[in-house]
Amino acid sequence: MITKGQKINDRYKIIKTIGEGGMANVYLAEDEILNREVAVKILRGDLAEDEKFVRRFQREAISASSLNHPNIVEVYDVGEDDGSYFIVMEYINGVTLKNLVKKRGKLSLIEVVDIMKQLTSGIACAHKNNIIHRDIKPQNVMILDDGKVKITDFGISTALNSIEMTQTNSVMGSVHYLPPEQASGKATTFKSDIYSLGILMYELLTGTIPFKGETAVEVAMKQLKEDLPSIVKKNPEIPQSVENILMRACAKNPLNRYDSVEEMYHDIRVCLEETHAHDKPYVYKYPEHDFDKPKKVKELKNVEFDNLGGTLTVGKKKTHGRILNFFVAFLGFLTIFLFLGLAAVVIIYPKVTQVEEVVVKDVANMEVSEARRTLESLGLKINSELTYKSSSTIPQGKVISTDPSSGRTVKKGKEVTLIVSSGVKGIVIENYIGKNYYEIKEKLEGLGIKINVETEDISEDDDNKIDENTIIGQSPKQGTLISEGDSIIITLPNIVTEYPDFVKERWTYEKVVEFCTKYGVTVEKATRETDAVPEGTVVAQSRNAGMRVTSPYTLVVTVAIPPTIDTGDIEG
Repeated sequence: MITKGQKINDRYKIIKTIGEGGMANVYLAEDEILNREVAVKILRGDLAEDEKFVRRFQREAISASSLNHPNIVEVYDVGEDDGSYFIVMEYINGVTLKNLVKKRGKLSLIEVVDIMKQLTSGIACAHKNNIIHRDIKPQNVMILDDGKVKITDFGISTALNSIEMTQTNSVMGSVHYLPPEQASGKATTFKSDIYSLGILMYELLTGTIPFKGETAVEVAMKQLKEDLPSIVKKNPEIPQSVENILMRACAKNPLNRYDSVEEMYHDIRVCLEETHAHDKPYVYKYPEHDFDKPKKVKELKNVEFDNLGGTLTVGKKKTHGRILNFFVAFLGFLTIFLFLGLAAVVIIYPKVTQVEEVVVKDVANMEVSEARRTLESLGLKINSELTYKSSSTIPQGKVISTDPSSGRTVKKGKEVTLIVSSGVKGIVIENYIGKNYYEIKEKLEGLGIKINVETEDISEDDDNKIDENTIIGQSPKQGTLISEGDSIIITLPNIVTEYPDFVKERWTYEKVVEFCTKYGVTVEKATRETDAVPEGTVVAQSRNAGMRVTSPYTLVVTVAIPPTIDTGDIEG
């Protein structure tokens, strides 16, 4: 049981539990070497006992750690500590898409398009690195307060493909997003992830999953046989271009799906543009159903089986062998054999394979060579690569501690890593203004400098284009000397968009709609009869020029229409 204050790998100090699942539990922890918050995911006990699963899990998690993309949760470390297998990841302070949908129901079209652009961009990066996620679902997608999306669980989801998932809750959690080929037991491909992305997009747009059932098998059969319900029929305001994306992504026949996630990303990016306002329904090129029929099994006629007597009858011939008696005898023999085998495993094998245990000595303040000799004399192996950590108490070049830590009981032959003092770190602050926040953050945190972030409102206009991750201020200033453990304040822009003066600048209604669509604002149209300005020109707006644009919000604009000519008094 993992408890508050416990250290994983003598480095990650548990702060609290932040999630519990069928496969693993997730904890917020402090990385005491790099002084940062991290998320530590620890495999559930029964899975940790499955050697084949653990090997696959570790291999895939290490592979996932090579992914570098803003929409994929970064994996920092993978390892084992006293029988517990863990992954250390970037800590994301957000909510899952599943919880967001539960709380709000369906999301707005603009929100869904933005989320799906980020998701497809992240999955495309994984596919380029030959990694298939295999378990895309809203439970595995986090969303931050600023709308940024983070995809999680590459390691666990991929490894789970190698074991039988017989637990109802585990299966039901994923089967709603399971592609037909995976539901029928075939190998997964990059196109399998595309199908799951389509189902997820459907759920975001409608607030519900398309295929429901009482059991996992029932849902899987619907994935195989039933067409995706039309989203346009559910909500006529959804453009046909969006339904076409769902149709291509969720095609039963993989030949009818997108060839790549990049293609899906492109369609999502342009689906709301005017050029796609009149798209026709997508037509599949290949058959959707019965495209991969199994060969027919030759039928046996007049076949009967007598359960009581064990007699199989085919046509007019009967085989009256003592099937039941033979089966009982076979089971008895098998039971004895298994019992003897189990006894050998439980009693004999541990004694033969038992390895002597030793206690790791405290080698703090020793020179590396002395510490190495001391630990090797106990029968321990020393990692050839040293880990360096700054220290204000241990002189540079001497040992601070070990991994596993001193006092731990380990088996002979266990590899021990020496953590060596690099002395007191100090750096001269540079000018970080105009540089990327995440690059500077990684650099400073690697030196043990703590980052405090502040924001400053910056108005966005055509003359002032700035990225939200560009540093616009810092304290202390350039040239200041600071040491490990000190803090620096980094100021980032909070980009504020203001309403233009639609009336003064004589915006057309179409141009206002384009502006509002970009920023997630709904537009309602009112009209006023006037010939002072051309027809379709905005003559009033419910939000004054200079006010901040916020979403969601409904903006009312009044548009000029020609005056009505009263012909009642005109004599013909």
